[in-house]
Amino acid sequence: MTAIISLVGRTNVGKSTLFNRLTGRKKALVHDRPGVTRDRREGDAVLFGCPFTVVDTAGLENGGELADSMWRQTQKALQASEAIVFIVDVRAGVTPLDKKTAQTLRKVGKPVILAANKAEGRDFALQDLYSLGFGDPVLISAEHGLGMSDLFEALSPYIKSETAEEEQPEEKRKRVRKKEEEIDLTDETEEQEDLTDRVIDLAIVGRPNVGKSTLVNRLLGEDRMLTGPMAGLTRDAISIDWTYKGRKMRLTDTAGLRRRSRVEDDLEKLSAADTKRAAFLAQVVVLVLDADAILDKQDLTIARQVLDEGRALIIAVNKWDTVKDKKQAMQTLNDRISTSLTQVKGLRTVAVSARTGEGLEQLMRAVFDVYAVWNSRISTGRLNRWLTKMTEQTPPPLSATKRPIPLKYMTQAKTRPPTFALFSSNPEKLPESYLRYLIKGLAQDLKIEGVPIRIIMRKAKNPYENKKRVSHKSNKKHGK
Repeated sequence: MTAIISLVGRTNVGKSTLFNRLTGRKKALVHDRPGVTRDRREGDAVLFGCPFTVVDTAGLENGGELADSMWRQTQKALQASEAIVFIVDVRAGVTPLDKKTAQTLRKVGKPVILAANKAEGRDFALQDLYSLGFGDPVLISAEHGLGMSDLFEALSPYIKSETAEEEQPEEKRKRVRKKEEEIDLTDETEEQEDLTDRVIDLAIVGRPNVGKSTLVNRLLGEDRMLTGPMAGLTRDAISIDWTYKGRKMRLTDTAGLRRRSRVEDDLEKLSAADTKRAAFLAQVVVLVLDADAILDKQDLTIARQVLDEGRALIIAVNKWDTVKDKKQAMQTLNDRISTSLTQVKGLRTVAVSARTGEGLEQLMRAVFDVYAVWNSRISTGRLNRWLTKMTEQTPPPLSATKRPIPLKYMTQAKTRPPTFALFSSNPEKLPESYLRYLIKGLAQDLKIEGVPIRIIMRKAKNPYENKKRVSHKSNKKHGK
């Protein structure tokens, strides 16, 4: 376990900028507007070879229901920390809210390091900083990376250096495209990977105010995310390491996605981009719908984007406890899926109530099932027996020579999502409609429903090509 260091301070002093600097990634949204960060965000940080966990907390504000909820989240982070970095804006000087925060931090009973941010110039005074009672301030510029060595020196008593030799990562498996003559069409090997020790990246997405954060809190069993009747409380995509029935998970709550035409605010554009990045990097995505507005246009847009990125998708209808005619509501959902999301057969749908916990066990079972299918591998022998059956049942369309386009053989190129290479002497002539026919058959016959399936057309080698060249050279040599 690495040390936990929390970043605390009022709004707009640069906490998220320092968080991004320490983690080496732009994970936290940064904007000139105060109060962008609302939920606490954790990240793996390294400073001069010393690893630790850094926590970005919500900016402290004066009074109000939302401010109180944000402060409760910050308190949880402080209690779990080995040390606290109290950040102030050195150019703005000490404000009354800074003094109030200092008084609160002294009561927490954890070591506090005072970091004076935005100190890249000379237009500031340090005298007032000593009135906060935390000794010499550490001068830093989170934006420009200045003062990191001084910050490391202040943090060094609380973070440990890993001097042990780093374990060499396991060499990545390289799947080199096999030559045509090397592919064994009778191969029955199905190298199914052991997924029990894999961390499953699970993202929760949907429109604003459908209950995503409430669902995350219910799954975690604690009030980890801010919730409330106001839409748009969540702005960052917040990832949390979690274990469910012995399976390791990385659960990500995201900001609500509205139609692009309705997004005018630049901060909301940043939030939307952050949500899409989290969803497209996840392995399994749960699209949360409101039971009162099942699969509207924006829901369909989100679903299509997730599937186009090759992610495994599950649709969760939330607030199911409020639905009166459940049979009709589920029928409406299935009808919309069958007509509007035709690219994937057998999409998993689960009815849940984040408020009461109804359906959450079925939801997690669906997550594990679809994750296994997303990672599934089909042997070459089984694929080609299936391909023969499909082409006999419905032959490929005729080419320009009035003959069916020959499909030579098929093999699986990769998993995550299942992707297959189909070899033909005229791959460019095979129409999309026939590929859809094959994809539908793959899903149904080989039990890989509910995930995107891709078929890549490849040109098969002409066995007579070299013979023709040899014959041509031979005829030329003999003057024929």
